[in-house]
Amino acid sequence: MTTKTTLLFLFLLHVSVTVVNSIGVNYGTLADNLPPPATVANFLKTNTIVDRVKIFDVSPQILQAFANTGISVTVTAPNGDIAALGNINSARQWVQQKIKPFYPATKINYILVGSEVLHWGDGNMIRGLVPAMRTLHSALVAEGINDIKVTTAHSLIIMRQSLPPSAGKFRPGFAKHVIAPMLKFLRETRTPFMVNPYPYFGYNPKNVNFALFRPNRGLFDRNTRLTYTNQFDALMDAVYSAMKGLGFGDVDIAVGETGWPSVCDGWDACSVANAQSYNGELIRHLEAGRGTPLMPNRRFETFLFALFNENQKPGPIAERNWGLFRPDFSPVYDSGILRNAQRPVAPVQPRPVTPVQPRPAIGSWCVPKPDASNAALQANINYVCSQKVDCRPIQPGGVCFAANNLRALATYAMNAYYQAMGRHPFNCDFSNSGVIVSTNPSHDNCRI
Repeated sequence: MTTKTTLLFLFLLHVSVTVVNSIGVNYGTLADNLPPPATVANFLKTNTIVDRVKIFDVSPQILQAFANTGISVTVTAPNGDIAALGNINSARQWVQQKIKPFYPATKINYILVGSEVLHWGDGNMIRGLVPAMRTLHSALVAEGINDIKVTTAHSLIIMRQSLPPSAGKFRPGFAKHVIAPMLKFLRETRTPFMVNPYPYFGYNPKNVNFALFRPNRGLFDRNTRLTYTNQFDALMDAVYSAMKGLGFGDVDIAVGETGWPSVCDGWDACSVANAQSYNGELIRHLEAGRGTPLMPNRRFETFLFALFNENQKPGPIAERNWGLFRPDFSPVYDSGILRNAQRPVAPVQPRPVTPVQPRPAIGSWCVPKPDASNAALQANINYVCSQKVDCRPIQPGGVCFAANNLRALATYAMNAYYQAMGRHPFNCDFSNSGVIVSTNPSHDNCRI
């Protein structure tokens, strides 16, 4: 073997053994029993095949914990920050305060501008989304950071049509005014379009095997003469077809969230067996690198939802049972995510989860968190007042109007919405900028 041939062989061998798994997890923290972030980082590094995590905020504690681990971190700018991020000075200040203290020791690879904004955001947020993404990218470059990409994650509410996959189309209003300009930006910056495909939400007992990667008759697409053996591929190809229809079939696609809950309120969709089947087979499918029928051999950077069961998430029991692990790091089931095919010492049985009370006790109010930005407060006011909540008390001449006191105005608006919607904890989330308190924030003549 010649020297050149030997070197080529060694290079190809190096490439073959360093293929990135691109398996990530969503690291949520809505629980009161989770281990410290540093312990979580060490567990993921030493015990799992996970090479990236996504968080739903810009937590300093988590960013510090993942420093020098080699694990990539995707952070999320709250929906309420979108307006401020559209201004270059505010965006640079955001980068200086939120990112630069941890970069490059922490391997931050993406900043998501908002979360499912086209699903949950108001008109101002939606219109400001792409400008904010562009401005934040410019702010990163201006601060000397060129290797952190800017994108955002979408629920599949953006789709007008998903079947057959070759006929996938975006909703017309989103397609022209938001998604096409966004895809143009993502192409320019070589950044993936991120979606959150959940076969679970389209569960049909008649097609359960198709959703869970089990043997099934398949879905035949008459337009392409291709057969689909699982719903994940069908959803991904529907998104690809919609992108191609806008002229952006060359933009990569990443999966921001996907998963399956192991327990729920008596619904047969939820079980340990179903969750294990979906997540375990999905991991094997992704690692095989086969891609999809319309995107053969393409690899998708994917974040499973979620790392832990989170006992303080509001809503149905399923919301607290998406985790691959319990807070003590014992697996809820064998998903295949443990390194070197580690297995639980004994068969893992689902543990009962204490239901979260659907609403706080009488005498609770929703107020802004102390660190909520003015942009988030204004966005909250705008949202509440667009939801048929009576905002006349905080308009000029109203009993709760407080000129130049945005926090007081937001307190009234956020609490009015919280009370009107039934005082559920999730009615006070406001993109993680609200908190429930037991002290009435009324002041002067303003009764809240």
